[in-house]
Amino acid sequence: MKVKLMDQTVELVGNPPVVGEQFPTFTVQDDQEQSVTLQDLLGKPLVICAVPDLNTDVCSMETKKFNQQADQFPAARFVTVSNNSIAEQTDWCAAKGVKNLAVLSDEEGDFGQATGLYIPSFKHLARAVFVLDATGKITYAEVLAQIAAEPDYKQALAALQELL
Repeated sequence: MKVKLMDQTVELVGNPPVVGEQFPTFTVQDDQEQSVTLQDLLGKPLVICAVPDLNTDVCSMETKKFNQQADQFPAARFVTVSNNSIAEQTDWCAAKGVKNLAVLSDEEGDFGQATGLYIPSFKHLARAVFVLDATGKITYAEVLAQIAAEPDYKQALAALQELL
């Protein structure tokens, strides 16, 4: 699959999962340097946002917006996955006051490879939002054609609301 990075077309390492499929298993790291797998996150509806770099405007804005929305959905879990190091993520969360969602590091690349969202030429994830039911089945998926664009927050939250 190909997406745009500003005016450049870039190739993803694979094809991201689609609605109706089970989300692929992966391992990322939390702020305590502990491994977190998809299985650890299931059990309630889940919003997974993939962003390239929290220290860029659009990624920062997106993560802050979903952090604000997480309060409205206490029966769901919100996660943002980026290629930033754990230290970078911890510093960013502290600076931005992000506490309502988990920010997980894919510095090792397992999430990007498993989901097909990694862009080898860019060495970062593509931007995507997935909503999963409590068992890991995808009920909403948006892989942004332009990495620099924001996702459709209303559609993602509407898909989440349908699961609650």
